[in-house]
Amino acid sequence: MRKFPEPTEREVQEGPQQVSFQIANGNARQTCVLQTAYPTKAQAQKYLLSNWPAIEKMARDALAAGAVEGGQVKLVLS
Repeated sequence: MRKFPEPTEREVQEGPQQVSFQIANGNARQTCVLQTAYPTKAQAQKYLLSNWPAIEKMARDALAAGAVEGGQVKLVLS
């Protein structure tokens, strides 16, 4: 199993990482942000990719409900 690199000093200072992605919204793209509890960007990105179907559904549901803040759909990993 691949071992993740240790968090950089900057990542430690920033705290839990977030990853951004986009989903199609008609003819436009909607920016989404997933806030995770992971200490590195690599771990957060891996979580996003390995759980993409569920995260995409959550983002689409939030978009349909009008939960857009500052032009972004914000999701929080609990």
